[in-house]
Amino acid sequence: MIMHVSAESGSSITEVPDTKAPGIEDTLVRGYRQLALETPARPRDLLLRSLDVVLSAVFLVVSLPVAVPIALIILATSGTPVFYRGERVGRGGRIFTMLKFRTLNADAETRLGPYLGEELVRRTQEEFTTVGKWLKATQLDEVPQFINVLRGDMSLVGPRPIRPVFFEELAHELPAYWQRLIVRPGLTGLAQVRRGYETSMAEKLAHDLEWIADRSVRLYLRTVFATGWRVSKQLVQGLVRRDSRGP
Repeated sequence: MIMHVSAESGSSITEVPDTKAPGIEDTLVRGYRQLALETPARPRDLLLRSLDVVLSAVFLVVSLPVAVPIALIILATSGTPVFYRGERVGRGGRIFTMLKFRTLNADAETRLGPYLGEELVRRTQEEFTTVGKWLKATQLDEVPQFINVLRGDMSLVGPRPIRPVFFEELAHELPAYWQRLIVRPGLTGLAQVRRGYETSMAEKLAHDLEWIADRSVRLYLRTVFATGWRVSKQLVQGLVRRDSRGP
């Protein structure tokens, strides 16, 4: 059995069958989760959580005039579901469902599953919906994640949320990777602001660890503002490119 635990209380919330036989690797990952749960919280974490709630609520309200038309366009051009729902590893190893606007055709993950590398990239391009590439380029597909922030699954700033299977792999490759479980995963983070998608996982981890060690209000606000500026530029560039193509 794999036990998912609440990062807030440390108590068990659910148990699910483990399809793999118990072994050293399972014990190692469980040990990492326990280390994260035993790491004491900081007084400033409560202030950062308050900022998460206030800012994400504001951003949700401000984004409604854009989010509602996006949802309607997705529904009209590619049908349901409007949202992509994916399992991610949260604080203390708790698994949660991350929300995004759907950018790929329905069941695309099933078709893309067997592929890796350049072939995966090529086939992914073929799976984008009518507005999927634009949503991805402008990062507007991530607007629903403000709901995850309000729920407490995520923070505005933190390590990017990762799939459970990838977490287990990286926890073995990078010994310090478990420290990401100390904090909530973020809608944005230092690695995203400073580096691109092609950056190695080891380098991204270095930036994540800097955030985990610092976790100051100043660095939080700097990262939020830097992300807002970057997304604004990407949105303008996306609109210009879309207009230049014509109807």
